[in-house]
Order: sequence, then C-alpha cells, then structure tokens
Amino acid sequence: MNTSRSRRRTWRGAAPAVLLTVGAFTGAAPDARGEDARSETVVTSTSPVEGVTESVVRVKSPLPASFGARPAACDWLSYLRYRAADAPADSADADRILVAQPGILEGAGAFDSVARNTVARAAEQGRHIEFWALDRRSNCLEDRTGIASGDQHTAVDYYYRGGQVEGRTFAGFVGNDRLGWMAGLGIERTVRDQYDLLTAELPDQRLREEKVLCGGHSLGGVITGYFATADFDGDPATTADAGHHQCAGYFALDTTVSTSLADLSGSIPDDTNLPDIGLGYGVVQAGLDSGVLPRSLSAPVLLNPETMTLLAIAGLGAVQDPGGEADLPGYLPLNTNIEATNRFLFSEDTATFLTGSPAVKDFRLTNEAILGALMDDHSVPLAFLQSSVGFFDGGPIVDKNFPVANGGDQQPGLFGSEYKAIPDQPRGPLYTWRNYDRVGDPDDPGYRSADGTPFTDAGKEVTDIQELARSLAEQPLDFTEQYFPTKLVTDLQLATSPQVKRLVVHPAGLTANPTLTVLAGDGLLAGRVPDDLDPVVAEGYQHLDVLTAAPEQNDGRPEPVSTSLTEFARDPR
Repeated sequence: MNTSRSRRRTWRGAAPAVLLTVGAFTGAAPDARGEDARSETVVTSTSPVEGVTESVVRVKSPLPASFGARPAACDWLSYLRYRAADAPADSADADRILVAQPGILEGAGAFDSVARNTVARAAEQGRHIEFWALDRRSNCLEDRTGIASGDQHTAVDYYYRGGQVEGRTFAGFVGNDRLGWMAGLGIERTVRDQYDLLTAELPDQRLREEKVLCGGHSLGGVITGYFATADFDGDPATTADAGHHQCAGYFALDTTVSTSLADLSGSIPDDTNLPDIGLGYGVVQAGLDSGVLPRSLSAPVLLNPETMTLLAIAGLGAVQDPGGEADLPGYLPLNTNIEATNRFLFSEDTATFLTGSPAVKDFRLTNEAILGALMDDHSVPLAFLQSSVGFFDGGPIVDKNFPVANGGDQQPGLFGSEYKAIPDQPRGPLYTWRNYDRVGDPDDPGYRSADGTPFTDAGKEVTDIQELARSLAEQPLDFTEQYFPTKLVTDLQLATSPQVKRLVVHPAGLTANPTLTVLAGDGLLAGRVPDDLDPVVAEGYQHLDVLTAAPEQNDGRPEPVSTSLTEFARDPR
C-alpha cells in the first residue's frame, strides 16, 4: 500500500476563506445604481490537486419586489469556478463548462474534490474544462466568519459565546420569522436563477448550447430535469430560451435527470418539518407565506443550521491538528440541540441514548476521529450524509446498534447498508482514524462485527478524510446548506399539481441531449439501478463519495466519477 497518498499538511494559520485575494473583476459591469454587478475572487487552497485555479464568482440578480424584504446579499447569485491554471481567462473560450446543481442540504463547497479532479484530468489530456459549482440563493444567509478564522476554538467562541472575529459578532441563526422571502424559493425560482446566471456569464445562446453541460448531485438531478423542460421567455413557440437549448448534455451524480423525486426516496428523513402534502399546493403555499409552516427545512437533530455549522467546525479541527486529541466535545456549550445530536450520533444502543452515558466527551478521540464519527458510512446513520473515509483505530470497536441494529433484514434505506461501529472504551485509549488508503494495510486490525462480519475493507473506502475536512472547513461557500428552502421540496412533492405541472413546458427536453448517469454503488439508488440509462457505477461509493472521492483509489485505478465526467465532456454522445 502506498502510504504516501495519506498526505498531511500543516495548518497555514487561517482558512483559505480568509486568505482570499481579490482578483480582477473580470467581466464586471456597473448596474443601474453604479455598483459592480459581478465580482470574481481567487481562492487560495491547500488542495494537493495541482494546476487548478478556484475562484468564487458573485453575479447581481435582484429578486422581484414581490419576494419582500431580504438581506442585500440575497440579491446575488454565487458559484465556485474551477479551471486549469493555464486555461483561458474567459469562460467562453473553455472547451467545455460543467454547471452543477447541489443536492438537498448541500452547498457549492461539496463539489470541491470532484471539480478539481475533473479539471485536472482534462488538463492532463490537453483540454480546458471549467466546473461551476452552484450555490442556492438562500445560502446568502450563512455566516462563515467563524469558520474562516481557521481556528476551531475561535469558531466556537464566535458562534456560541459572542466572540468577535475581525470586529464582527455573530447575529445568531436565522429564525423562521425572518425568512418570509424564502416562501417563494421553489423550483421555478431555482431554475430561473440558473438560467439568469448562465445568460449573464455566457450571453451567447449558441455557445451555451454547444459548450455547457448541465447536471447535479442528488436533488440536483431533479432540478436539472426541470431546467431541461422549462421555458424562460413565456412563449413556448420560441425555443432558443428553452432549458434544453442551454445545454449540450446532462450529467447526473447518484441521481437521475428527471422531474420526479421517486428516484431519491430515502434522501429526506421522516422527522423533518415538511408539511403534509395532502394539504394541496394552495394550502401549503399559504402556510409558507404566513409562516405557519417553516420556510427552511430542518430536523430536531443534525439537520439544522446549528448542527450543520458543527460539521464545518469539526472539519477545522481535522485540518488544524489531525492526530491531536480533540477537545471539541467538551469545548462546545451545553444545549438541547447539541446534546440530542451527540446522543443520536454517538450512542452504542438505545439505553446509552436515553441515559446519555457514556457520552462522546467521555472518549478520547483525535480530531480526525471526531470528523469520521460525524461523516463516515460506518458511523453516521443517515445515508445521504455518508462518505467512505476510512475507519476507527486505536482501541476496541463494537457494533453501533442505535438507531437500528446491525444486520437486520428491515434496515431502512435512509440509514444505509453498512454496519455501524463505535469505540468501546470511555476514558481509555486514544482512538485514532485510519484513512481510506490505509484500510487493509498489514497493520490494520481488521475490526469485525459481533456476528463476524468485517466492518469494512479497502474496496469500500474511497475518500481522503483530509480532503473532506478541507472541503468542509476551507471553502468560501459552504459544503452543507443551513437554510434549505422548504418550498423547493414541497413543489417537487406536489409535481402533479397544476401550479408545478405548468413549469414542464418542453417535456421532450429530458431526452433532447445525451446524458451521463454516474451512480454510487452503495448510494441512494443501490439495488435499483436504472439499466436503461446505461449508468457508470462507482463500486463501493456512498452518496457523498461521488463528490468527495480521492483522485487515486485503493485499487490503483483512476477515480471513476471524474474520469467519466472528463470523457463525457470530451464527447457528450
């Protein structure tokens, strides 16, 4: 096993979100009020993937007055732009541009690894590909200041103890009473935002139809389906504006390009605050408008703005001091949300969950092990948050039989198929993390479940935990999504209602262009792969791995997702 692939980097004193260097405002144009309508800022990155330039682009695109009061930042659209370091400065001169919609509860930062891998692979072949990772408009509400400090304690103090970073104080997580404008952020606005961004950045429609590949991850595949079938000028007879005429092809990452949520069953937890769709479109919309229904999707544990921020804070620790003993569980303040989340994620069984003992703070864990416990497919019991980043090490490991027992015949798809594991000795040894490319090495203990089943093997591990940590902690646009618009999901759940059906103006748009479908072998569609789409199946991958996998895999072969995207971009047929 080539251990050189487990690169370790020293923290450079601050996250690249702080180390942003202001680049030229390429293509900037003043709007009617004399303000710059576009900004592009170069992002300094510690990624080991060389030869790729990243920048964060913001384009002014004010919402209609009907949306009501909102922060000024929410009148801008943002995306992460990746291109080869020696590529043309103008996107219109690229050989191909991949434009990616994020999945549910997902931000642009989640695409960092697959974007870099794809751009670098194409550059090795002498072609210049750009990858645009889109951020949803509602991500304008996120405050990354504490994360951007580059220090875990500073971040905790900023978000929880009134600490200041560069003179700024956290205003608090945004409550439903301040999200009235989000009641209108449904599928129609989402695809309109993509269209407005594309036409602003690439004004020539013929160029868009020739060079742009439209796609996404998870829910992003459904959004792409609606984009492909949409009409943007209000006249179905004029088709230059139709969604499918903005793309040369489509790509789907552990999803399908469609206008149905059926392929993503199990991706939305049952305990989220989604309203009963039996109420009908009008009643749901009235509830969102009035605030009776929550305008942002959340759940009691893990899936809310506070706990999404904790994932990035954990990533900071893993980047700062990977093998150092973590003090995050004890440094965090005690509140109901954090306590419930810790119990849900770090309880061996139901009794432990109910009593809270032993708690996560009773174990000695490295910073990498903390992040692994939060994100690895053998620990976190939510399939759409799982990645294959390695395994616990350093002490006895036992089955994690909460919230469901290992090996059961009726294990819900929401929890994933992998056996879950947990450290077994509180106040005992320092539990470390064995990275993806060290699983199966001669010194690997080969941990097994109580029934003798190996928890994992080298073929099941594909993501470098350091790259996952960097994507969580160092990106100027978030990996996760703190304020996901409820209306976006309710619109899709109510797809047969007249208000949503009318958006599918050009249904033939779904098949008007060639499509690349790449599925995670152990992802959301595992066991029900749509063979008619001739998908590429990335064996051993979980749902997030299609975005986060390392460029070099344990079997020595090239990473299949970025390889497939590169080939599709060369000739999308």
